[in-house]
Amino acid sequence: MEFDLTLRQGLVCTEAGLEQLDIGVKDGIITALQPGLPAGTKDVDVRGRYVLPGGIDSHCHIEQLSGMGVMTADDFYTASRSAAFGGTTTIIPFAAQRQGDDLLDVVRDYSRLAREKSVIDYAFHLILSDPSERTLADHLPQVIADGITSFKVYMTYESWKLDDFQLLDVLHAADRHGAMVMVHCENNDIIRWITRRLLSDGHVHPKYHAVAHDPLAESEATNRAIALSRLMNVPILIVHVAGLEAVRVIHAAQTMGAPIYAESCPQYLFLTAEDIDKPGVEGAKFCCSPPPRDPQSQQAVWEGLLNDTLQVFSSDHAPYRFDETGKLPHGDATTFKQMANGLPGIELRMPLLFSEGVRTGRMSIEQFVALTATNHAVMYGLYPRKGVIRVGSDADFAVWDPELSKTVRWDMLHDNVGYTPYEGRDVTGWPVAVFSRGRAVVEDGTLHARAGDGQYLPCGEPAPITRNKKAIQQGVVVKKIFAV
Repeated sequence: MEFDLTLRQGLVCTEAGLEQLDIGVKDGIITALQPGLPAGTKDVDVRGRYVLPGGIDSHCHIEQLSGMGVMTADDFYTASRSAAFGGTTTIIPFAAQRQGDDLLDVVRDYSRLAREKSVIDYAFHLILSDPSERTLADHLPQVIADGITSFKVYMTYESWKLDDFQLLDVLHAADRHGAMVMVHCENNDIIRWITRRLLSDGHVHPKYHAVAHDPLAESEATNRAIALSRLMNVPILIVHVAGLEAVRVIHAAQTMGAPIYAESCPQYLFLTAEDIDKPGVEGAKFCCSPPPRDPQSQQAVWEGLLNDTLQVFSSDHAPYRFDETGKLPHGDATTFKQMANGLPGIELRMPLLFSEGVRTGRMSIEQFVALTATNHAVMYGLYPRKGVIRVGSDADFAVWDPELSKTVRWDMLHDNVGYTPYEGRDVTGWPVAVFSRGRAVVEDGTLHARAGDGQYLPCGEPAPITRNKKAIQQGVVVKKIFAV
């Protein structure tokens, strides 16, 4: 067979482990994995470097309005470009329904933006903020049939949050139509109550964002979401887990056999609440929800990633510029409540974890691949097309130089945010070439893809990561009632 592309003598991470292999690609598909393949039309020697599946970032907010109506700094072009330079070849952002929006219109408009601009492949989640009967009974089944098989719901933010009754409706719909529910777990009333007291006492600086979003707001809502999931025996994925107590609540539920999955992000490994305590409004650069916690919570998140309590590692890229268009709508007078919540991280997600996980010996290369690629593909119905290097899969991979060290500076990144919360951090291990469906997207520090080169990926039914689960009898009873 003649190959369009061969990668030669790389340390390739397949499902069987790490092995020195050649990879042969034809028409964007991996067609051969073995030593000694004949040269392809493009023949690349990657001796001494890792060849890993292209990353999947399954939690990123791109060209999306915040709950306060602030547009993110990155559109599909700049976000996908930045993702590619960080070793990611598939992004899954959110088509966000605001209250009163027609779901089909939301999906149509968002699809157009991605189709015109993304340089890498993409799928979509939904954000559901108006689970009306029309949305759940008419529009949602159509959207799921078209390949959007996961949706996010919020337990906080006035413009997004659902009450428990609505959450049960959403879980029921997900169960009927084969979709995955992602839950932002924070107790809205706890946050609202503390915020009112802080503001009335004149405590307005960014550091009070972390005070208002008390760890108990996260752990209480996490426990409540798990209870609703257990009632229905419907799997959920708890996103951006930050706190030690939340990790413990999730682990306890999994130990009982509940169908609970979870995600964390770089900010919960590499930042703490101390970073928010900067002079003036500088701390706004580190404000996200839930906020970074403390060293004990950092350690709990690390342990959760390593012991399979947390199955996916995403960026939660929610980029807002540090000016009046983003973080500081009222300039230096902006209070913590008025600041847009979210951090950039789409390009550094994988290098940060590689440097502090793989290079330090905390995790194996196989664990790194599972957390950054394979588990995302399985969880969201893209496996085995994406997230794995095997014959028949898309030829998406990143070539990593494990010895390449850099000091992070925003001007070396490729987003449109204007700053990085990881400024000055030393990172060892970087992707030096990235391929999407056999095409070089990044090579020699240069982008070789154009806006619109990415393809839409219709997702299949999510297949949660296999765990040793036992049936929850209460959930089985509830399902029987609905089946009558």
